[in-house]
Amino acid sequence: MVQWMGVITPALKEAIKNIRFIAFDFDGVFTDNMVYTFEDGKEAVKSSRFDGEGLQKLRDLGIEMAVISAEKNPVVIARCRKLKIPCYNGCDDKLTVLQDIIKEKNITMKYVAYVGNDIRDIPCLLHVEIPIVVCDAHPDVFPYASYITSRPGGTGAVREICDMISKIQTNK
Repeated sequence: MVQWMGVITPALKEAIKNIRFIAFDFDGVFTDNMVYTFEDGKEAVKSSRFDGEGLQKLRDLGIEMAVISAEKNPVVIARCRKLKIPCYNGCDDKLTVLQDIIKEKNITMKYVAYVGNDIRDIPCLLHVEIPIVVCDAHPDVFPYASYITSRPGGTGAVREICDMISKIQTNK
């Protein structure tokens, strides 16, 4: 059942207490899903500086994370490097990549959240305990979400998610 824009049910709150790993799509989650394309073919995207502090909160809680992106673009790799998040890019099958990561970490999907924004994310959203989508996601993904952010992608949605998890896990 979809929890619209920041609504957290008691069942969702209990699931969030157990999260040990979170995977994010990049474009449309860390960015506003827009791209600036320059004459030389190089690209730039807009993302929120708020996200870095939120991600650190998760690290402090021992929650591991990764970015799984279909896009093979140096800007994705550069931003993830700056945020100190492992980046798997150029992934045509995001679910297989997520399953491989989880297997390597010896945890089950019961302890995993995934954040997406488009139809390529649906397989991952279907298999994790906490499927999250940003509020400006493609309409086709909303039915798969347990939580929908109140902030759009690239404008603090990642920070909102990190703050929410941190608050619930620390009871603050």
